[in-house]
This record gives sequence, structure tokens and C-alpha cells, in this order.
Amino acid sequence: MSLLHFGRPKTVAPPPPPERPTAWRVGLCGAGLGADPPLAMLSAMFPAVTFRLLDGAWPERAAHTFDLLIVGLDAGDPAEMEKMTQRIAACAGRIEVLAAMRGADIETTRRLLHQGAADVLPAPVSDTTLAIALERIFCRLDTGRAHKRSGQIISLLKAGGGVGATSLAAQAAVMLAGRPGMAGVCLADLDVQMGAAALYLDVGDAVTVGQVLAAGGAVEEMPFSSSLPTHRSGVAVLGAPQEMMPVEALSPALVDGLLAALRRDFETTLVDLPTVWTAWTNRLLRQSQRIVLVTRLSVPHVHLVRRQLHMLAAQRLDDLPLTLVCNQVEPDSASGLSLKAAEQAIGRTFDLVIPEDRKLMHQAINQGVALGAVRRGSKLEAAIGRLTETLSPASTLALAQAGR
Repeated sequence: MSLLHFGRPKTVAPPPPPERPTAWRVGLCGAGLGADPPLAMLSAMFPAVTFRLLDGAWPERAAHTFDLLIVGLDAGDPAEMEKMTQRIAACAGRIEVLAAMRGADIETTRRLLHQGAADVLPAPVSDTTLAIALERIFCRLDTGRAHKRSGQIISLLKAGGGVGATSLAAQAAVMLAGRPGMAGVCLADLDVQMGAAALYLDVGDAVTVGQVLAAGGAVEEMPFSSSLPTHRSGVAVLGAPQEMMPVEALSPALVDGLLAALRRDFETTLVDLPTVWTAWTNRLLRQSQRIVLVTRLSVPHVHLVRRQLHMLAAQRLDDLPLTLVCNQVEPDSASGLSLKAAEQAIGRTFDLVIPEDRKLMHQAINQGVALGAVRRGSKLEAAIGRLTETLSPASTLALAQAGR
């Protein structure tokens, strides 16, 4: 007896969706969908979509060949649930997963959604419910593809706390905004518990992530270009919540909508991430055009860099362009650890080394201004300028064309 089956109402069916040019590839994992998955019905309703019935519960080696997988689950089987949860989390941002779950409850449904599932439907699933869910997913996929060639997302990842990633992000954003021809720069602080990017630029009336969530509605439709306050340099700022909020308050689906809107409205968005890994941070990293990993020159931070690099590789994110930055490096290796020794321990060289100038940086932060407004021509300003050069859209385009 199969775990799941699809009911077939004879008299109620949604109207066929408009034909779309995008040939999405959908796999139905037949092992969990019953003896008669509705392949013919789906093909008729979505003629521009390619549907393929698969033998197993999950296409281990061929998952990457699909844009969407429809899988069956039994909430009463803990081993099956754990395995599928891991699979969904691993492919978040690359493959959409629609789960039809027998014995579904609120807890297990929320768990799958937080891990990155596109939708969870209680089984047995009617044709009408399935078609509506698919139409919603296809519309989101179409929107994401439409924005694929628009603004770039650059994510700042930290090797632990206190590495100065937020100060680098704020100063780099200001420098990017000052480059000729830039069509909008945004600094988005998604460190929902400890974020302070808006304070670093003295944008006290910043719209926050918490306000975006409270507003409701479709995040991708929000006009961020006109609603976000700007720094005097022109940088638009999406601030962290004024009060701490659970990291789980964000979700992969919300991140999809947020990134689509930011790409639409800004040529470059720098995203300051929390130090924790979640399903939504994984999703965001997968949709980034570049990752900037920031560390300090210390033995603990070197080990944390190695952990982050291993995590990126485990999540198959190591093919994304990555800039490794060693920040706040004091002269004469005052930390007792040389750059060469740190690079040998990490297994790769630093792409950029940012010198320590705590007094200058603190003055700029306390005034909410660019480094050059406090003191022009400093080594710190020049180093962050080199970082800004690597983050420019022209540099990203050159990497993409080179296949890196």
C-alpha cells in the first residue's frame, strides 16, 4: 500500500495557466506519490513544463538536472523525515522541493519550510490544490529568472564575531556609491540580533527587516528604492531590527522575495549576515554573486575560517567567487601570528589584507561618514578601496565571463 496518493475530483479544476516560455524541469519522485501520480494531468495543464516520473524517493545523482522536485513523505517515519529534511536543506537555493506529506502537522510542516521547501501539502493532494501550488512556484521561478541579470548580491560572511565585517561593509558601500555610473547601492543588515550597520552610517530612521516582515504582503513587490532612507553618500540602508528577533523569523521564501526586490532596485547590494548558518542564510549565499569572508589574524579566527570554508564546500557553495579578507592587521605581526603562517594553516592565501587603524575607523563610525571625510589618503582607506574594486559590477561581470 503506497504512502501517498493524489485524489481526483471530477468536477472542479482550475483553469489552465497561461503558457510561459520557460521550460521548467519537474521530477515526480514516484516512490512516495502512490501508484498513479498525475503525470498526464500535470503535462496537460502546464504544457510548457517538462514533467518526468522518477523511480526512487529522491534522484541522488540527477537532482541537479531538475528545477523542481515533487516528493512524497510520511510524517510518521522519523528516519525518512530526517533524511528528506537534510536533502531539502542541501539543495536550498538550487532546486525547489514541493513535499506531499501524509500525516502532516504544523510542527513538521514548519520544519520543512524553514529548511527550504517551496511548499508542503497534506496528502492525499487533489489536482486543484497541486495545480495552484505549482502555479505559485512557477511564477516565483519566472520572477527569479527575470531578475537574474539585474543587480548583484554580495554577502559578507564572518569568521566569528568581532572581525569588523560591518565596518568594512559600510565603508565599501559608501565607496561603491561614489563610483561613476553606479545605479544604486544598498547595505542590507540581516544580522537580525546584533546588526548595527545603520548606526555605522548614522541612518537613524532606517527601515528595518522587522518592519518589512510586519508590513505583510509580497516582499518582492515592495519599492525599496523609494522607501529606504539613504546615507549622504547615496547608500540606501535596510537596517537590522531595533529589538532582537529570532533568526528563524526569516525564511528561504522571504529571502527569495527580498533578493528579487533588491536586485530590481539596486545595482549592488551588500548583505551583512549573522555568524550562524540557517536555511535562509544558505539560500541567500546560493543566490549571491560573490561571498566576502572576513577574519582577523589570530589562531582562533584562523580555525574559524577553516570551518567556514569547509561548510561552504559541504554545502556545495565553494564554486562561488570568494574574497578572503584579513582585517585589522597590525604592523609587525603584533598578534604573534604571521600572515604566512595563517595562510598555510588555512590552505589558501588572503585576497586582501586590511591594516589596523582603529582610531580612524572609530572616528568614521561615530560620525557616520566615509573614512576620507575624517582623514584622506590613509592606508586603511586605500585598502578598502581595493576591496571595493573587487566588488564592482564590472569585476563581477569579468569573473562571470571567465567562468569563475
